[in-house]
Amino acid sequence: MKIAVLDRCTVTNGDVVFTPIEQIGEVRYFDLLPPAEVPLSIGDCEAVIVNKAKITAEVMDACPNLKFVGLFATGYNNIDVAAADERGIVVCNVPGYSTDSVAQHTIALMLHFATRADDYAASVGNGDWVRSKEFSYFKYPVYELAGKTLGIFGYGTIGHAVAKIALAFGMTVIATSRTHTSGREGEVTFVDADTLFAQSDYLSLHCPLTPETEQAVNTRTLALMKPSAVLINTARGGVTDETAVADALNAGRLRGAGIDVLCEEPMRDDHPYLTAKNCYVTPHVAWGSIEARTRLIDIVAHNLKAFEAGRPQNCVGAFKG
Repeated sequence: MKIAVLDRCTVTNGDVVFTPIEQIGEVRYFDLLPPAEVPLSIGDCEAVIVNKAKITAEVMDACPNLKFVGLFATGYNNIDVAAADERGIVVCNVPGYSTDSVAQHTIALMLHFATRADDYAASVGNGDWVRSKEFSYFKYPVYELAGKTLGIFGYGTIGHAVAKIALAFGMTVIATSRTHTSGREGEVTFVDADTLFAQSDYLSLHCPLTPETEQAVNTRTLALMKPSAVLINTARGGVTDETAVADALNAGRLRGAGIDVLCEEPMRDDHPYLTAKNCYVTPHVAWGSIEARTRLIDIVAHNLKAFEAGRPQNCVGAFKG
């Protein structure tokens, strides 16, 4: 089997390997490509594996041998799945590979605002402790997570994993999801969205980006939040009105925001978060632990093997093989 792997640089910088895929067939590797070069890179390959490259109907028509589209991702909005169905092309994603990684990063963002450990380390590096007359100093406020309320917007697999860690810290956990706005599940209480915004000391987003969740964090819902609250977003940038979040931070209506995802990536040089107060941004890396990316490649390879054996798995769209 001839396999084209696109977007290689978005999955590895050499720290994880593609051996499981290479064992299946002849592999051609490409990094980020202009859209016009995507069909040329696929050429006569029967399979293409991508992260963010768009596989459109036009690409499929230009590559008549193509029978399989694999994703280095859970989301597949960059694939024209309907066109793939019409052409008998199987499309397979990778669900659940980064749950622990994203949950860990979410808690790390929360801990930044609770402990300010990195800010204190930078202060020491700048010589503040050397110059201090006291054995310790409190340049930044430090808070305990125990006793605080964590609100989880979107209680799927990742939301559930975050809740488990937060409960171990002694936090109270409330949540809302498309299917749950009341009741309890173990130690987690479900509430409606407005109550979630109003009661959370930390509000963490874990929902998919859909027409219903787009800009769920907006001027109105931000106004419901405590000025002492912190917003965490490791879901999708479009779940927030980014300008409204920056305005709330700058006006002191929100204590902080820990952000890993943006509406437009890479980040624009005029993005409002760059000048927003107490905004802590990481470059969409929550998903990318060594373990998660290794797991991702393994599952992609299993998807391709299953397709080759006539038993496709993790298919999206109508076509199941």
